[in-house]
Amino acid sequence: MRLNGAAKMIRIHFGEDDRWQGKPLHEAIVEAARRQDLAGATVYRGIEGYGASSRIHRQHLLTSSDLPVMVCIIDSAEKIEAFLPTLETMVFEGLIAISDVEVIRYTHREEHGVSHGTQA
Repeated sequence: MRLNGAAKMIRIHFGEDDRWQGKPLHEAIVEAARRQDLAGATVYRGIEGYGASSRIHRQHLLTSSDLPVMVCIIDSAEKIEAFLPTLETMVFEGLIAISDVEVIRYTHREEHGVSHGTQA
């Protein structure tokens, strides 16, 4: 897959306790993005944050308190727009934001003659 130039980045912010059909929401989003052949997804776990409720979420001594999670996905505008309806059914509480990005490089090792540690 080639991805170059103008693209869109979608960021989905929610709490780590959020779920979709019995599984952690971040896992469900990554799996849905893969099924829809998006370029890639990365999940970030925050150490502290707050959202619309203004309640601060942070790690407590031995337990977590619904720490912030962000899933970031970058792909063409068309593919990101096509993914939005899926996200809107999955995310009940949180923030979904889209921004313009410029993709400088998106490649895989095999495209450069290198395959999993083997050089050509």
